[in-house]
Amino acid sequence: MARAEPEEVSLLSEVEGWDPEACRRQLSAALPRLVSLYQATDSGIQHIYILRILTQRFLPHIKLSELEKGFFSKIFPKTIELFDLLLYEISAEATRLTNKNVQLNMTLRNHLQALIHMLEVLTDCVQHICSRQEMVPLEHVYSLPSSILHVIKNTFLHCKSSESLYAECLHMVSDLLQSLFKGTYSLQKQLMLLLDILSINSCATEDSIRIMASVIHTMLEICSAISSIDHALHANTWKFIIRQILKHKSLIKDSLKHSDIFSGLCEDILFSFQSCLQLAEHMKLSGTQEIIDYKIFQRTIKLCRFFANSLMHYIKEFTPFLVDSCFQLHQTYLQIYSKFPPSLHALVISEAHQDEIAKGFLMSLDSLLLPLLAFRPFVEVVLSKTLALSPELHFPQCQLLLSLMALLPSQSQDVQALWNSGSQLPEEIPRLPLFAALLLSLQQCPSELSLPVFLKRATETGQAEGSLTFYHYVCIHLCTFITSLSVSHFHLLESLLLETVLGPNMIMALLAMDVWCFLAQYGTEDLCAHHTFIIAHVVKACPAECYQVSFLGVLLRRLLFLMAPDHQLKFTQKFPPKDSENLLLWQHLSLQALLPLHRQKVAHELFVAGLVQCQEWLNSEKSLNVLPQVNMALSALLSMCQSAREILEEEEQVALMGALGQIAIHLSATQISSLACFQQTFCLTLQLLQLFIERLEPQLLIQILSLQTSFLQLNSPDHVVIAVLDFLSSVGKPIIPPDFQAQFLSNLACLFGSLLGNNSWLIQQHAIESFTQFAEGTSHEQILQKCLNSVEIKSKVVDFLSKSNHIEETPKAKADRMKEENALFMHFFLEARADGQKALIGEPSPKRICYSPTEVQYKSAVDTAERALETMKQLLQKSPSPTWLAKKLEALQATLHNLKNSIH
Repeated sequence: MARAEPEEVSLLSEVEGWDPEACRRQLSAALPRLVSLYQATDSGIQHIYILRILTQRFLPHIKLSELEKGFFSKIFPKTIELFDLLLYEISAEATRLTNKNVQLNMTLRNHLQALIHMLEVLTDCVQHICSRQEMVPLEHVYSLPSSILHVIKNTFLHCKSSESLYAECLHMVSDLLQSLFKGTYSLQKQLMLLLDILSINSCATEDSIRIMASVIHTMLEICSAISSIDHALHANTWKFIIRQILKHKSLIKDSLKHSDIFSGLCEDILFSFQSCLQLAEHMKLSGTQEIIDYKIFQRTIKLCRFFANSLMHYIKEFTPFLVDSCFQLHQTYLQIYSKFPPSLHALVISEAHQDEIAKGFLMSLDSLLLPLLAFRPFVEVVLSKTLALSPELHFPQCQLLLSLMALLPSQSQDVQALWNSGSQLPEEIPRLPLFAALLLSLQQCPSELSLPVFLKRATETGQAEGSLTFYHYVCIHLCTFITSLSVSHFHLLESLLLETVLGPNMIMALLAMDVWCFLAQYGTEDLCAHHTFIIAHVVKACPAECYQVSFLGVLLRRLLFLMAPDHQLKFTQKFPPKDSENLLLWQHLSLQALLPLHRQKVAHELFVAGLVQCQEWLNSEKSLNVLPQVNMALSALLSMCQSAREILEEEEQVALMGALGQIAIHLSATQISSLACFQQTFCLTLQLLQLFIERLEPQLLIQILSLQTSFLQLNSPDHVVIAVLDFLSSVGKPIIPPDFQAQFLSNLACLFGSLLGNNSWLIQQHAIESFTQFAEGTSHEQILQKCLNSVEIKSKVVDFLSKSNHIEETPKAKADRMKEENALFMHFFLEARADGQKALIGEPSPKRICYSPTEVQYKSAVDTAERALETMKQLLQKSPSPTWLAKKLEALQATLHNLKNSIH
């Protein structure tokens, strides 16, 4: 480096000996020479030395109005140049540093020390201005904020990257790096004090506005640099940013990068919240709660709350500028709740820590929603028709929409209409009504609705609401929301509820029914009646075999209970039970909904209409084409008997039992296993007979058990097997005469033994439940051991009776299982929706083939032959064949050839 001239060296030595008064007198003569010397020198050490003299000896004597022109504008450019050079050399040396390179280590330490000295001088410089204890106009210190912030930001960035930069040699300079960080910390602290006393004229120039905006943006970069280094400094920096923005709002609001500021707050709140959860998880998994860990946990919650409150201030003050930030705010809210119980994607933390986080932070986060309710861009993001969320965000989206529902009733009609109407005009961004968006999101959460996922939220008073299942929580909020819904939006609600009931998602259909029934109770009697009549007409219009009929039937059954007596009378007059065409409707209804006198009349009409239908079929050729009407009659009789069989007279019961016995006798195992119509007939007959099981003749009971045994030996559909099990659960009640006991018990032991050993877990579970009910009601205890034909089956029955559970599922395992089930549900629902759309735009489905009685017999014979051949194939795989089998198969082949040739 070039050496300083003797004259300049002499000047520096002379100035060193001056007292403050001499410096003040010589200011005008010495300052220009020192500044010139400072700008000319190339020595880093000399640079810092001169800068220290200028700052400590002459800066205090310069008038405030002359600081910028006479000092800062001439000093800071060279200071920044030296700083950048020093930092560059330090970074370059750090990459070459090794444990053995002593000379390079000394050079690096000297450069770091020089940088520390520079920070000390700059801190003194800023401190001198602060010590004047007066407001400082920005135009008098134009150069200072940006220059000092440049030094602070880049020094912090160097400290942040030190671990990767210095690598294994970090320990050789860690002491200086620590001093460097502390020096930068002190410099920033002094600068923030100075900026707090800065004043900007209300008629400020564009330069003043640009500088203050630049200060905010650079401070934002500093926040990003120190977020993982020092939480206290990080929080204080954000406090300063928010304070300065609010202080100079009127001047700088149009110059700020609002999206960047808002994004920084959202990112920091997420980072702090994740740290908080990790601390809570660590304490949960370790089983201990160290005082230090807990204090850090509490401080982190406070930091989260601080960021939430900062977001609140920013939203209130700058809402019009946040159009582009609504998406990020929405995503931040969802991501926070996706990481918190009871989300399936949350970390496992204790309930005590959950409560602390909920009260200390989440309540503040929820308060952000209120000032955004009237902000259309936020509404359009949350209710977007094209909203694409990852799987873990669907449940938080539901929580968000439910929170919004709770806030809306207190808002103006315009705000409520904004949320509840959906997009109305083509030029609007497409959005859903709030309740439609909620139901759509709930469809993505079948596991959370079906399984015991509990919500536990704190109220504004700090008291817990208690634990509610998610389904219950949703139902309460939806019903409460309906009470505030404008009449003008009821048609949208009604359409949506009907669409949900008709959808493929059963749990959503049940939820829609619950809400619909509340609507019927909350509304007028006429509204309830109107809805009931509409649903009745829809049920009659639907094909009997479509699954939606069962959902509509449950809804209709519930609505009938809610109707006023005079409306019920009108219903029976509109759909008289004596007309066979109305049996389709009455099969879904409970007569318990009707008044006693009215119930008796309807029961009698249903009995006559249903029995006549059955007897006509029995007295005819028993055509398969008529069987659906018979099944409808049996279903209506079942519904009547389940809700009002005590009304039937003795002779009516005898007549019904006679008809049911005849139907049961005319059914064959092959018919039941092969055709859905016969399966339905069989199941309905068993259910009706079960209601009168104690009146059943022993011979008929044995015939039914034999039929069931034959049926189970064929390819048996699960739903029919379950109907058989339901019937078997009650066969312990009738008294069996001694002459019939042996055959009865033999058939029963065979049935239970087969079903308890079934490979399907569903069938086996039903079998255990059915066997338990049978065992509790039977007097034939000697048969019980015969039914339990293996140690494994006996063990499972004992476990069921003792309510033992050998598998303890951890919370994490349960969450993982539920996530897998959600994926399966969603795959099914997407396929069902796609099939529904294809049905709307595709060709009409071909009519179902109707078989004549002769054709049914042919089909049953072919199915039986196929099953026999399949059994033969399995036997050949398990064991050697007998010697006669080959000849027998040759004979069968010849028979098949002759049959084929006889077909015309």
